[in-house]
Amino acid sequence: MTALGLTAALTSPAWSAPFEDTIAQRTQACTACHGSQGRAAPDGYYPRLAGKPAAYLYNQLLHFREGRRHYGLMTQMVEPLTDAYLLEIAQYFADLKVPYPPPQTATASAALLEQGRQLVLNGDPARQLPACVQCHGMAMTGVLPQVPGLLGLPRDYVNAQLGAWKTGKRRAHAPDCMAHVAERLSLADINAASTWLAAQAVPAHSAPALTAASLRTNVAVPTCGQVPLPQPTGALK
Repeated sequence: MTALGLTAALTSPAWSAPFEDTIAQRTQACTACHGSQGRAAPDGYYPRLAGKPAAYLYNQLLHFREGRRHYGLMTQMVEPLTDAYLLEIAQYFADLKVPYPPPQTATASAALLEQGRQLVLNGDPARQLPACVQCHGMAMTGVLPQVPGLLGLPRDYVNAQLGAWKTGKRRAHAPDCMAHVAERLSLADINAASTWLAAQAVPAHSAPALTAASLRTNVAVPTCGQVPLPQPTGALK
C-alpha cells in the first residue's frame, strides 16, 4: 500500500482506534462531565474526583444509585453497576495525583471572607457548630478513610451541596453527620464559608490526612455513617 493509500485508510470513517479494556477507558463516561482525569469541569458545578478518598467516592456512588443523592444522569449511569465495580471506579480516581487549578479570585467583602474563615477554622460554639477542619483536616484536604477535602472546589458547587443538605435534598448513610451540621447553618453562613473556601489555594501536599484535627473545643463532632467496602472481584466488562 502506498503512503497515500495508508493515510486514506487511517482517516476513513471505517477506521477507528482499538478499544482498550482498561479502567481509564471505561471511566471516560465520568470524565466527560468531571473533566480530564477527574480534575473537575470548568463550569463550576461538576466537582473534582481525582485524589479524593476512595471510601468517600464509593459512598457517593452508592448514594446516587440508592436515591440519597439526586441527579438523573448519575443515577442512570450507576444503577446497573455492582458494588465491586463502583469500588473499582472509586479507587481509580482516588489514585490519580494530578495538579489543582489556582483558586477562584475572591470578589467578596473582607467582612464576608472573615465570617467564612471563622466558620471553617473555628466553627461557632454558641450554636454547637463544629469547625469544618475538625472533620475535613487542618489542611482541609480531607481525612482518610472517607472524609473529602474542601479546597479546590468551585464556590457554586460547595454552596449547592451545603444548601442541598440543609433542605434535605442530599442525604447520606445514617447517622448523617453533614445534615446535622447543615441544619445549624444559615444561608449567610453557607455563602460565607463557600466563598472563603473557594478562594484558598490547595497546598503542595494535597493528599488526605491520616487523622482528623484535634482541636480544643466544647463542640462535639457528629458521627458519620458509611457502609463497609466490598471485596474487589474484578470490573464489570
